Amino acid sequence: MRTWKVERNTLETQILVELNIDGSGKAEIDTGIGFLDHMLTLMSFHGKFDLKVICKGDTYVDDHHSVEDIGIAIGEAFKNALGDKKGVRRYSNIYIPMDESLSMVAIDISNRPYLVFNAKFDTQMIGSMSTQCFKEFFRAFVNESRVTLHINLLYGENDHHKIESIFKAFARALKEGSEIVSNEIASSKGVL
Repeated sequence: MRTWKVERNTLETQILVELNIDGSGKAEIDTGIGFLDHMLTLMSFHGKFDLKVICKGDTYVDDHHSVEDIGIAIGEAFKNALGDKKGVRRYSNIYIPMDESLSMVAIDISNRPYLVFNAKFDTQMIGSMSTQCFKEFFRAFVNESRVTLHINLLYGENDHHKIESIFKAFARALKEGSEIVSNEIASSKGVL
């Protein structure tokens, strides 16, 4: 099974992440940030990953440290759970609607970290989470997991719906891109 556990402890956050890429969508999420809990639960369900994320962070300052460090820890878990990436599909692009919002997420599990994030939000906060922190989450995930990730919010009105469509598309792209489809490395170079 492709699993990994990460414990990340800094002066700002204490985080435990457990990931099973080949799970059933079971989530145990407690970040101290309600909307992020909701998004990570959706990510687990729609990606069919088993995901545990427990975070004690300095949210009395704001949500930035927790959100970024959770992205780092999940990215580290994903990269290590994939191992040598032998047999993974590698590429995926997914469109997901959420009511009036539509997002497209494309991934290349390439060992080349790069983020394109084309999404604008009309509000500064959703619950206790800053909408600016969504890009920080994905940047941290990308840098640690070493994937290329393109996130394009094509349109939408409600910021909750916009972000939910992004997270669902992200989950499905991760699932499809990490599926085992052969016995070979999906690169003409022989390594990813």
